[in-house]
Amino acid sequence: MSIDEILEEMDELLDKASSVPFVSHKKVIDGERMRELINDVRLNMPHELKEAKKIEFDCQRILNEAKLNAESIIRKAEERAAQIVSREAIVTEAKKKALDMLTKAQTAAKNLQQNAAASVAKMLNDTENYYSRNLQSIKVVKGKISSTVSTGLSANTIDKKNGLQ
Repeated sequence: MSIDEILEEMDELLDKASSVPFVSHKKVIDGERMRELINDVRLNMPHELKEAKKIEFDCQRILNEAKLNAESIIRKAEERAAQIVSREAIVTEAKKKALDMLTKAQTAAKNLQQNAAASVAKMLNDTENYYSRNLQSIKVVKGKISSTVSTGLSANTIDKKNGLQ
C-alpha cells in the first residue's frame, strides 16, 4: 500500500468515527487500527523517500546536463561570433589597406605624369634652343656664303671684265 492510500484510509477512519458528546470537534476512533496505519506509513516512508530522492537526483542530473549543454552552446556561439568579428575586422583592414594602396598609386601616377610632362617640356625647350642656335649659325653661314658669293660674283664679273680669267 502507498502512503497516499494509507493516508486516505486514515481520513476515512476519522470520517466514520463518532463524535464525543458535547464536543463536536473530538472523535472516538479505533486506536489499534490507527496505530496499524501509522506503522504502515512508517514502513512505506523509506520507499517513498527513496523514490523522491531518486526523482530529485534525476532532476538535478538533468539540470546539470542542460547547464553544461547551454554553456557549451554559448561558448560555441561566442567563438563563432569572435570568428565573424575577426573576419569582418580582416576585411575592413584589407579594404582600408587597398584604399590606401590605391590612393598612393594614384598619387604616384599623378606625380609621374607631372614629372614626365615637365621632363618632356624641358627636352622640347632644350631641343628648340639647340635648333634655334643652329638655325642662327646656319643663317650666319648662309649670310657669309651669300656675301662671299655676291662678292665673288662681283669679283668674277670684274675679273671677266678685266680679262683675268
